[in-house]
Amino acid sequence: MNVDALNKGLDSPATLATSIYERLKADILSARLEPGRKLQLRFLMEHYEAGQTPLREALNRLTTEDLVIGKEQRGFFVKPISLEELGELTKTRCWVEGLALRESIANSNPAWEEALLVAHHRLDRAPRSLNPDRFESNPEWERLHRAFHALLIGGCGSRPLIGFCEQLADRLNRYRALSSRKAFRVRKVSQEHADIAKAVLEHNTEEAVRLLQRHYEQTAEFIRADLQADGTS
Repeated sequence: MNVDALNKGLDSPATLATSIYERLKADILSARLEPGRKLQLRFLMEHYEAGQTPLREALNRLTTEDLVIGKEQRGFFVKPISLEELGELTKTRCWVEGLALRESIANSNPAWEEALLVAHHRLDRAPRSLNPDRFESNPEWERLHRAFHALLIGGCGSRPLIGFCEQLADRLNRYRALSSRKAFRVRKVSQEHADIAKAVLEHNTEEAVRLLQRHYEQTAEFIRADLQADGTS
C-alpha cells in the first residue's frame, strides 16, 4: 500500500508533518540517530512509516534549528558534534539562563515557589537510570529534569528569552545524551539540583545563578573529556 496514501487517510498533512518532526527530533536529541549519520529517505520512510513529503518538511524544519544539515546532491545528515560548538552553546546557555533566572527570582511569588518545590521533589524521587547496575536512561527522569530547569527560568516574563533557552537546551541535550552513561556513577547531579533549588527559594540570586551556571559547566566538562577520549575535535 502506498505510504503517502495511508498517511493521508490517517491524518492531515500538517499534523502528520508535526508528528514526524517531533519523533525525528526526539531521536536526534537522544542520540538514537547519532551525530553525522546520513538520514536516508528510504530508511526514514520505513522507520517512521511516513511519505517523502512530511519527512522533507520535518527535515527542513530541523535544518532551521541547526540539528540537521542538508548537503546539495547528497541529502540530509544529523549535524556532527564538535568541542567548539559545545563550548559556544554552554557559554551562551550560562549567559542567557543566568539572566532568565535572575528575572524569575525577582518576579517570584508563592505559586511559582511552590511549583518549583514540587518539581524538584518529583525529580529527586525519580531514578536516573532504569537499571541500578548499568546506566539505562529513564525517560521519566528526563521529562522531570527538563520540567525543573524550565520552571527555574519560566518566571522571567519573556517568551522570546524562554524560547531561546529551550533551543539551547535542545542542542546541548544530544551532547549530554552521549556522555550520561559515564557521568552516571561519578556525578552527584541530584545534589546539584537540590543546591540550586535551595538558593532560589531563599532568594539568594547570586548564589543561585552561580550554581546553575556551574551545573552546566560541569556537564560540559564531562562531555568534553568523553569527546576528547574518542578523538572528537
